[in-house]
Amino acid sequence: MTTTALAPVERHELALDRPATAVEIRAQVNLIQEVMKAVMMDGVHFGTIPGTPKPTLYKPGSEKILSTFRIAIEPIVADLSTHDEARYRVETRATSQATGMYLGSGTGEASSNEEKYRWRKAVCQEEFDATPEDRRRSVWKKGQNGAYQIPQVRTNHADVANTILKMAKKRSQIDVTLTVTAASDVFAQDIEDLPEGVREAVASEEGARPAAKPPVQAPQRKSQSTAPAGNLASCKVKVSGLQSKDGESEKGPWRKWAFKGSDGKWYSTFDTIVSTTLREAEEGGDVVELTFTEDKYGRNIKTIAIVSREPGAEG
Repeated sequence: MTTTALAPVERHELALDRPATAVEIRAQVNLIQEVMKAVMMDGVHFGTIPGTPKPTLYKPGSEKILSTFRIAIEPIVADLSTHDEARYRVETRATSQATGMYLGSGTGEASSNEEKYRWRKAVCQEEFDATPEDRRRSVWKKGQNGAYQIPQVRTNHADVANTILKMAKKRSQIDVTLTVTAASDVFAQDIEDLPEGVREAVASEEGARPAAKPPVQAPQRKSQSTAPAGNLASCKVKVSGLQSKDGESEKGPWRKWAFKGSDGKWYSTFDTIVSTTLREAEEGGDVVELTFTEDKYGRNIKTIAIVSREPGAEG
């Protein structure tokens, strides 16, 4: 693998002095595809968002590609935060590890005012009632049994500042990877970070037909639930080995994410927003607090929150 990885570096640097040939460009794309097949795993290094024509590159996958082409990167952070918003813009500059020659740059930005960071589910009705009116809301969700509301409160932006910074850095790193190595032929960019409605619009613009989404079930009343009373539990664990599995039922295609926590237990979810938080926690080495139900298939995540970066959390 080391030998084949060196050749594209030479081709890449020659392209700075003269136009690259069609053979060199094709060889570079071929190598990316070979690395993807040989050492990358679906759900870890990349993932296919339902309805999109190309897989989406994840941060671990971008690191594999940068290593293949012997590219060093340097993130340059601009702090654009205000008193009520954590916001960062990152420029990532790429250079050749062999010569130090500048190859290009990418940019990425993240803000705590993004929908998935701005709001969180209220812990209880008392917390919702005690929260000022301008910092709480009820949002409608569509479930299999009809629409229902979820009480939410504003997230303290200081609690997610580190996550926001890491997200901006990740977006910038993926941008420079795709730009400098011409990997956009193989991968899409940042589609995983878009809200579902926007994601479907992007998929349509790229010529793909959005796939049907599995239905989201509305929360059941205790009297309706088939789970035994007290089945909802909570724990704090570190995330590692996050993976995904796709399938299809009579109701349409589905995707399930699962990981083995630091307590040795397996946890899973069908929720794309939860999976995004899990991926960020894994990349940052963060501890997450989960609430879950347990059945014969394992522990099913209901809510998630990143709580710290301290090691040694117990389940």
